Amino acid sequence: MEITYKAALAVIFILAVTLSIAVTHAQTNDKPCSAPEASQFDFWVGKWQLNWKDPDGTVKSGTNVINKILGSCVIEENFTSGDSTFFGKSVSMYNPAKKLWQQTWVDNSGAYLDFTGGKEGDKMILKRKATNRKGVEVMQRMVFYDISQNEFKWDWEYSSDEGVTWSLVWKINYTRMQ
Repeated sequence: MEITYKAALAVIFILAVTLSIAVTHAQTNDKPCSAPEASQFDFWVGKWQLNWKDPDGTVKSGTNVINKILGSCVIEENFTSGDSTFFGKSVSMYNPAKKLWQQTWVDNSGAYLDFTGGKEGDKMILKRKATNRKGVEVMQRMVFYDISQNEFKWDWEYSSDEGVTWSLVWKINYTRMQ
């Protein structure tokens, strides 16, 4: 009878510890994306008409559909050029442990880009280090600015001097469709 009593105590102890861990985990993770910073990209959510000029001055267009997914913890981007020759996707998430946004972009040209950043004043800026076609390390960044409910501007820039100066590569004007 004594062995059965000890076994029962061991089972009760294990259950109590497991329950305690489960309750603690539930209390700390019931709203995993509730930090105020996790809503900094909410302005981007929606369906957008895009317009830009190519280097030769030709006006181009496209769409970008942005959704919150995975319990509203992740921002999902679905970009399509107007002629459907270029399309890509990104996922972005605020990382509270690192206190920054992280984004991964992939597209039909085979690109894989990873960015980090966050809100700087009234702009949202995500950056990365990369190696250009000449083998030189550069910085790249995207800047979301002039943000209002129904429009904003987005710039793709690069720097070859560690971010002291930036050169514009691509400017897109966003206008909300929905």
